[in-house]
Amino acid sequence: MRKTHVVKAASVATLALALAACSSSSDATGDASATAGGSNDASSSEAVSVSFIQGVIGDNFYISMECGVLAAAEDLGGIDVSVQGPQKWDPALQQPVLASVTAADPDAILIAPNDVSALQRPLEEAAEGSEIVLVDTTVEDPSFAVSEISSDNVGGGAAAFEAIKDMVPDGGKVLVIDNQPGISTSDARVQGFEGAVEEDSNFEYIGVEYAQNQPAKAAQIVTSTLQAHPDLKAIFATNIYSAEGAATGIEQAGVAGEVQVVGFDAGPAQVEALEDGTVQAIIAQQPFDIGYQGVEQALAALNGEATESKIQTGFTIVTKESLETEEGQAALYASTC
Repeated sequence: MRKTHVVKAASVATLALALAACSSSSDATGDASATAGGSNDASSSEAVSVSFIQGVIGDNFYISMECGVLAAAEDLGGIDVSVQGPQKWDPALQQPVLASVTAADPDAILIAPNDVSALQRPLEEAAEGSEIVLVDTTVEDPSFAVSEISSDNVGGGAAAFEAIKDMVPDGGKVLVIDNQPGISTSDARVQGFEGAVEEDSNFEYIGVEYAQNQPAKAAQIVTSTLQAHPDLKAIFATNIYSAEGAATGIEQAGVAGEVQVVGFDAGPAQVEALEDGTVQAIIAQQPFDIGYQGVEQALAALNGEATESKIQTGFTIVTKESLETEEGQAALYASTC
């Protein structure tokens, strides 16, 4: 049976102040924990326990999300946060992390599932004792979760094509480099991109290739594609690793500036590629907001209050020209909290 907590939220500070207030400590195993203070009218003296399981530990996207989780815990008060994650994006590595967290019986679990199928049953079992909030990614049947919070990934894929149209107004061949099939977020990005391309006869979509979160493989995909399609005009890379590898492949092929690249996410590698002109635009998500709202939804569920079954956050298109603006800087991902 799930534990019931009644916690009244303290007033929420601005995002800038919240981000400045958040803090965490991590060790080499990929675990972190923090206790957030603040006002608290809990029915018992025990703090609410929230476990955040990242998609992959050390990724700037998930570090930014962790900052949002910790900031919400600080603002709302009376919440203990622990953070874990696998060393790479692999459901076989994430499942034992989830099993360990489930055994600890936290009040709530925020998790970015590594696979839509492999994490289904383990999460259903975890939901028997903890409130589950799915952040960023989801599973085939998320009915056990109190909320799903993610970017508008279909819209993000369509926006990536719009950015390409601005850079290649005469049209041409376009390629997508994705991670692997079965990841809800990147599948949706591909879907959004493909749907937008289909509506424009000036562009020829030559398909999607999978780099399996390996930048070196993404670079190889670019070089081999250029051999088969030397008139390639643009690439949409759906995540950090695909964009990093695409940038490397473009540079190695000596066609930087000739083949336009739009990447997804705004980590240091993408910003560097944007600054040196290898990548022409990046689609930045709002991971801080996802983490923050994840804690809010978990706490509402524990309090017996209504929750939002699905929340979609926005994104920002960042170019070299807009990078140094206030909006551009605010969109970049954190390296630490």
